Amino acid sequence: MQIQINTDHNIEGHEALATQVRGVVESALRHISEHITRVEVHLSDDSSHKSSQNDKRCMMEGRLEGRQPIAVTHQAATVDQAVDGAADKLARLIESTLGRLREQKNHRTDPPPPGSIDN
Repeated sequence: MQIQINTDHNIEGHEALATQVRGVVESALRHISEHITRVEVHLSDDSSHKSSQNDKRCMMEGRLEGRQPIAVTHQAATVDQAVDGAADKLARLIESTLGRLREQKNHRTDPPPPGSIDN
């Protein structure tokens, strides 16, 4: 699983931040990482010129093998809180998506292939 981190010009994207974000993402997605090819993390400060309650924003986009990307967003008072919230949301969304795919696979209604034992 590749993790790419992007920041806007209002957030300092130093290596310590990148290491911390990677750790949070890897920890949150560890149990489903074999299904994920890449996670893109976008960090921004929505009101850099003034202080407000939940102005730090984290958008995470997860790319599953053979599927369209799925994305979540979380806003919080700090970058750490925004990353934690987005990672939790992305993990739940991916788990839900994988569960639906398994359910669809188990309940297929197409006929068995010709020559199979069920014919």
